[in-house]
Amino acid sequence: MSDGKTVAVIGAGPVGLAAAAHVLERGMSPIVLEAGSEAGHAVRQWSHVQLFSPWEYNVDKAAARLLAPTGWNSPDPQSYPTGGELLDRYLMPLATRTPLREVIRTSSRVAAISRVGFDKAKTKGREQAPFEIRYQNGKGPEVLRADAVIDTSGTWFSPNPAGGNGLPTIGEPECGDRIAYGMPDVRGAGRSRYAGKAVAVLGAGHSAVGTLIDLVHLADEVPGTQPVWLLRGADPAKAFGGGRNDKLAARGELGSAFAALVASGKIKVETEFGVTHLSDSDGRLKIAAGSCCGGRNVVVDELIVSTGFRPDLSFLSELRLRLDPAIEAPVALAPLIDPNEHSCGTVRPHGARELAHDEAGFYMAGMKSYGRAPTFLMMTGYEQVRSIAADLAGDKEAAARVELVLPETGVCTRGGVETASATGCCGGPAKEEASACCAADESAKKAGAAGCGCS
Repeated sequence: MSDGKTVAVIGAGPVGLAAAAHVLERGMSPIVLEAGSEAGHAVRQWSHVQLFSPWEYNVDKAAARLLAPTGWNSPDPQSYPTGGELLDRYLMPLATRTPLREVIRTSSRVAAISRVGFDKAKTKGREQAPFEIRYQNGKGPEVLRADAVIDTSGTWFSPNPAGGNGLPTIGEPECGDRIAYGMPDVRGAGRSRYAGKAVAVLGAGHSAVGTLIDLVHLADEVPGTQPVWLLRGADPAKAFGGGRNDKLAARGELGSAFAALVASGKIKVETEFGVTHLSDSDGRLKIAAGSCCGGRNVVVDELIVSTGFRPDLSFLSELRLRLDPAIEAPVALAPLIDPNEHSCGTVRPHGARELAHDEAGFYMAGMKSYGRAPTFLMMTGYEQVRSIAADLAGDKEAAARVELVLPETGVCTRGGVETASATGCCGGPAKEEASACCAADESAKKAGAAGCGCS
């Protein structure tokens, strides 16, 4: 039984709202704290971006059950929404037309979480103490007490810097007026900033690829627009993805389209370009790779840093977390998503067991649970919170059950070696068990070992 627990959910994005829906369905009381002025605040920042996954993968089942009595029309499951459409056709109706509207507190930024009467060092009786969540809103500091916490605050507002060592590169703060992070809307809201300019994009993930494609389209519309791709690695082809082997067709097509644009010369490519210095150069931005006196330089008008994101752990410092020291993800999940070992993006479904910490009743879910790892699918987050809600309600069987099979990417890096395959994320035959991340992992586990970089 759930015994009427109060569950604080941090963040009112897709996974946070799904968490609240599952918590509510389990007979518990969710309270959602959202830092932005409305639900889906982070999604609004990338509203121009089309998702790789069709609608069938982007609607949580418990959320759909909440929406059904409102007369909500489910979108075509095979069509691909933009972030804006995800907001308008799903997240906003979920946040405003269902019982969730009574439990969402907007403009409420969490500042700290602890246990009532317990600092981090005190153990005896700790698990029985409720959580104390302190947050800021327009009225000033507020305090919420809860029996459990699900942190789905994401990573969007904590982008990685330009420096390849994880630190801001020399001159980065001073040149901030010419730098954007993530995936700005270069053809829409940011058009006047980028049209007719030389624009460098640093990064090799989907955000960088999508932004460079948009800049090529902008160059077709506004002569003088010059996309420049700054790549830390030596091989541009690694950013092209699995193409036709990718089970998410839109993701495969994006990589194929990008490869064609690079081959055509419409994107200037600078490989092995690890940015070390940024400085002003006669009103433009000088980007240097190597030492200040040697190395290579590129001079542009604007820089877009698309080097991924990292979790904000600052408000969790009084909690007992079990995080991988490199990936900053829960220790049981980290080996499945570590890009040094296993980066196909097709991680086996996981839930409460893998996401638990030494702090009983506290979970990170959604993009934040992936720490610094670059690959995440919304439906992975939905499966996470379904399992977590079941666990909090005492339904251990449902918490352990796997209710999701993820589409393969067609490309996997295993132990630093890239493998392409249409049948398994790590190459070789397709897996038979949904709980295995790939066939190699499956066979290794049957033999009592570990495989494919998975624990």
